[in-house]
Amino acid sequence: MATISLRVDDRDSKLIRDYAKMKKTSVSDLMRNAIIEKIEDEIDLENFDRVLETMDQTYSLDEVKKELGL
Repeated sequence: MATISLRVDDRDSKLIRDYAKMKKTSVSDLMRNAIIEKIEDEIDLENFDRVLETMDQTYSLDEVKKELGL
């Protein structure tokens, strides 16, 4: 398993540690999950943008509800 170091000032360190404690998780797990989530969000957004460019037509939520009889 690899280790990655992160430098933060004392204020940010306290904030991160207190938040991890409040969420009953380790700082390592908190930061790993936050970073992975950020990466996944960016990938999702890039995929969405790529698909949206190829679509000929889009539908509003109201149009979809009407079509489905909701």
